[in-house]
Amino acid sequence: MSPSVFSHGDLRLYLLALLAEEPQHGYGIIQALTDRTGGTYTPSAGTIYPRLAKLEEEGLVTKTVDGRTTIYAITDAGRAELTAREGEIESIEEGLADSVRLIANEVRQSVKDAMRSLRADLATAAHEEKRNAKDRARSEAMSDERMSSREHLQRADAAINAFRAQVRTDLRTHVARGGALSASVVSDLEKAMDEAARAVTRALSAAGQDRP
Repeated sequence: MSPSVFSHGDLRLYLLALLAEEPQHGYGIIQALTDRTGGTYTPSAGTIYPRLAKLEEEGLVTKTVDGRTTIYAITDAGRAELTAREGEIESIEEGLADSVRLIANEVRQSVKDAMRSLRADLATAAHEEKRNAKDRARSEAMSDERMSSREHLQRADAAINAFRAQVRTDLRTHVARGGALSASVVSDLEKAMDEAARAVTRALSAAGQDRP
């Protein structure tokens, strides 16, 4: 399977298989594809509707307009094609599962790598914070220490904003290139950020304990 999950021609056949289960409107088909790929593939309307129109031209699908909703249903000819290509459907299902696992693993690994880098940066920051805390303890005036803290706070804000911007860029670029984020990847990201926050809290607590 290609990185876009479906190889050439496979999506057309898979749409017939979905409609063989029950009639659907366009959004329902898009949602079904998203659900069956664990959120790693969400086709655009520009991908689905032209294929449905082509299937209708071939007599494999019919559409019924109900108010503002268009419902698509498979025809007898469409079912006949599915029966004739039953082996291909099974192959698509197997390839789809493999492709989804590959995409999910790639995204998950990318997030994990970013989190490992963040934890390393946090460890370095914690070490620097301890050293800076000792330096501040030797400061002659509390006002100087408070000024230094404000400077470090600005630096921390800048680091947090830079990290946030980088992660947002990476995620948006991934989705823009045809990828999608599964719930498990987002959960990994949330867990890693929670761990990072806890690490910062521990570092600040340790810095406070080191004060004379």
